[in-house]
Amino acid sequence: MRITEAAKRLGMSPRMLRYREALGLLPPVREQGAHRRFGQEELAAVAQAVELEKRFDVSPAELAFALRVLSEPAVAAAVRDLGVRIGRIQAPRRALDFEKEKALRLLRHTPEPPKRAR
Repeated sequence: MRITEAAKRLGMSPRMLRYREALGLLPPVREQGAHRRFGQEELAAVAQAVELEKRFDVSPAELAFALRVLSEPAVAAAVRDLGVRIGRIQAPRRALDFEKEKALRLLRHTPEPPKRAR
């Protein structure tokens, strides 16, 4: 189906569907004449995106960025670093930090060896 019919079925404007496409929220499917054709898969993807936006109170642009974070490791790392810096995410514990803390705990709880008599 063409974009006008798809938009009508989804309860949104063709402009909103084009916006979602520009954000990368639609599967990249086009027919030979460069017109987008909507099938059941495309309609289901848009409906799922709309449901997520409502459930989590996010905009289409925010959802598109979340998908980018999930698919691009460099973006994910930059967002994680920001989250740590502003205190929204706890810094990941490194293996060496864990081993250091374990050794310090053991040293604190180890009884002193008995003193030898002279």
